Amino acid sequence: MRFSIYVLVALTTLAGCNPTFNWRDVRPENTRHSFLMPCKPETAQKIVPLGGQPTELSLLSCDAGGVTFAVAVADVKEASKVAPVLAQWQSAALANIKATPDALRMPFKLSGLAAGAVMVKATGQRANGQAVSSQAVYFAQGSQVFQAVVYADKISPDVAETFFSNLKFE
Repeated sequence: MRFSIYVLVALTTLAGCNPTFNWRDVRPENTRHSFLMPCKPETAQKIVPLGGQPTELSLLSCDAGGVTFAVAVADVKEASKVAPVLAQWQSAALANIKATPDALRMPFKLSGLAAGAVMVKATGQRANGQAVSSQAVYFAQGSQVFQAVVYADKISPDVAETFFSNLKFE
């Protein structure tokens, strides 16, 4: 009986050491950007059409506490393409979740970036038809374009604040 109590106490202690959101600093390669992720991100690269050209997109993403976190970056090679690519990217992301027409767009203050970042909040549907909420920030540095996004059934304001307030350029 005493052994069972010790095992129960040990398991409870270990569970307490495994937080749902284990925030860590992440720095995508070949950028001056850094941010916090609540879990160890997986990386992927793929070629996508941005600005009418096949472009390599690098993605860092992870899931924690029922929330998907992702940061994507691509270099469109010319600063003149940045604004139209960011607009196209926003539209494509909203279409991907079949967003309702009431998506909210607002300026977003990003540390180390003078201006130009935009936050987009929307609700829509996952591929399986379930409801999803998204919050995404789109921004650029030189010819690099970025998307930082959170997807969840319901996005906790505290989790979103931690993720988005730690986006920065050095």
